[in-house]
Amino acid sequence: MSWTRRFLAVLALFAAVLVPASPALAHEERPVSFPDGSGSVPEYREGEPDLLVCKSDRDAFERRISGFPEPLRKRNLKLFDRCLDQGHRHLQQAVDAVDRPGMTIAVLPGRYEEEPSRPKPTGACARLKAPDSALGYQILSYAQQKRCPHNQNLVAIIGKKNLQIEGTGATRTDVIFDAGYGKLNALRADGSDGIYFKNFTAQRTTFNSLYVLAGDGFVIDDVLTRWNDEYGFLTFASDHGLYKNCESYGNGDSGIYPGSASDINNGRGYEVPRYSIEITGCRSHHNMVGYSGTAGDSVWVHDNEFDHNMGGASMDSAFPGHPGLPQNHAKFEGNDIHDNNQDYYRHVADGTCAKPPIERGYERGVVCPQISMPPGTGIITAGGNWNIYENNRIYGHDRAAFFLSAVPAFIRGESAWSKQADTSHHNRYAGNRLGEDKQGRARPNATDVWWDGQGEANCWQPDTGPSSPRALPSCGERRGEVSGGSDRLVGEPAKLAHLLVCADYDVRARRLPAGCDWYGAQGAERVEVQIALAVAAVLALAGAGLWWRRLRRDRWATVASAVGLVGLGLDVAGATTGLASSYVPALALVLLAYWWVVIGLALRHARPGLAWVTVALGALTLLDAFDKAVVMIPWIPLGPAWLRALLGLVWVVWAVTASARRGARAGREPSQSGRAPEPPVDAAEGTPA
Repeated sequence: MSWTRRFLAVLALFAAVLVPASPALAHEERPVSFPDGSGSVPEYREGEPDLLVCKSDRDAFERRISGFPEPLRKRNLKLFDRCLDQGHRHLQQAVDAVDRPGMTIAVLPGRYEEEPSRPKPTGACARLKAPDSALGYQILSYAQQKRCPHNQNLVAIIGKKNLQIEGTGATRTDVIFDAGYGKLNALRADGSDGIYFKNFTAQRTTFNSLYVLAGDGFVIDDVLTRWNDEYGFLTFASDHGLYKNCESYGNGDSGIYPGSASDINNGRGYEVPRYSIEITGCRSHHNMVGYSGTAGDSVWVHDNEFDHNMGGASMDSAFPGHPGLPQNHAKFEGNDIHDNNQDYYRHVADGTCAKPPIERGYERGVVCPQISMPPGTGIITAGGNWNIYENNRIYGHDRAAFFLSAVPAFIRGESAWSKQADTSHHNRYAGNRLGEDKQGRARPNATDVWWDGQGEANCWQPDTGPSSPRALPSCGERRGEVSGGSDRLVGEPAKLAHLLVCADYDVRARRLPAGCDWYGAQGAERVEVQIALAVAAVLALAGAGLWWRRLRRDRWATVASAVGLVGLGLDVAGATTGLASSYVPALALVLLAYWWVVIGLALRHARPGLAWVTVALGALTLLDAFDKAVVMIPWIPLGPAWLRALLGLVWVVWAVTASARRGARAGREPSQSGRAPEPPVDAAEGTPA
């Protein structure tokens, strides 16, 4: 790596503290490797089940099924009679009875609280030695999970192969597995290749309802999860997976989380042979975020609905301990992502989320957000590469349809210089219907794009509306074609400062960052406005002093100084939410550029050093305006805003020094001939003043 790249890598590290990463409070799991990929997506098996699960109260059972279609009601009555004679009263008992691959368990309508699994561990299981996660639970090994399956799980499915578990009700709410907030997980399938879940509900855990870990082949079919501290569905380090026709709501992190999906496409471009996990026909709503995935690699997400969450979908490279980082190769197409504007941070602010989970009111709509994220956003990518977002319908968001920011490698625990700027590259946003609902009615997003500016070969469709920045690289017809592309190692300084402030969130400490609009800051409370005000005040004072002491008798310098004040005012206005994605910030930069160029020329004879620094600052400011509003300048590793900020510091010091220098006085500077103007004559004394 050349010295230039090393310098910029150091700068990237410096700026990296400004990324939107919370403390390591996301999913933490034992070290695990990806499956070898030799499995396949299991197929649903018809026919009579091998094992049955039911409750024993016939009257209650007949009331439950009384409204079923007649063929289904008769089938359930027949299965119930068989279950009373040969079946089990708890799902865990049936799982324990599985003695060969390929068996099917049918669970009859009822509410299953799995009472034998609920007591706290005793004996050796109460004294397991294992690391503690940041959330306080033990990170158990596979052997420990197998030896003590109910330390953390209501139902533990450990090492069972090709097992099918199916509810026999008319809808997925006819069979309910309820952890009662007493376990981390309602159902955990660990190392159980080929598992198939169908037609039931799992709910009320202190982590997630349905958890598939290290599985090569799984299907989640017509399953509902709800009311969990963290996730509805969590699949981790798995391959050959399929979610279909599922639903999830009321979760403190996400409804659907395919984290660390098998990283089968790392090193490829846009065209890949297959995806490790497919998600289709699902709806995820009223969660912190509908879909998320740290290292959500090679996931195909299509024809789903993500709505009325804080955020629609999110993928990231922000949390360590997840195999497959940095995140890459997710494909989103044909999804309906809308109205993700919920404000659940209020439940943290008022103390609701500090109560025990059973007292928080999840069933009444309370959600306790677990991490920092920008609400009012359709799709968030915090450090990801080679992602495709095409032909989605995204509308009705109070912040942005798309949010893209970089995450440097040291955040995920990798310190190599060459990796620090390895995220936010080659993300393609094309062919999406923005600001229009299914009926064709206008439902605009507040902005269509928010991007910190870092990355290579990211592109957006040409018809995007208001965006920040206004100038975006455009996607060509074919994947990989980009016009107006850039290759920036570091994002825009003001945006990085904003992300730094917003990252300081902690649900357990009830810490909501002041100054961040994600948590309700408005107007001058917002860090962007505060920075703009501070910068404007410093520049105005330095410029006013320079004008008063040296330039106030120069007509053009006076006009330019007035124009500069207008530019500073517009810059502050541009920091507000309503104008940040407009052309106002660029116009402010143009006016500031005019100010600096004119006063620089006015100073060129008396203070040539300061003069040419001032002109250079004006030229950089004009270049910054062009970069933000017309075309992003290619081939430069830093945006003009960084150079403008650094040179601006030099200029302020120099301008203040020039204004304060003994003997400085107002008036015109020397003329082009180099002769100083004649001193004025005192009329009374007849001598020079």
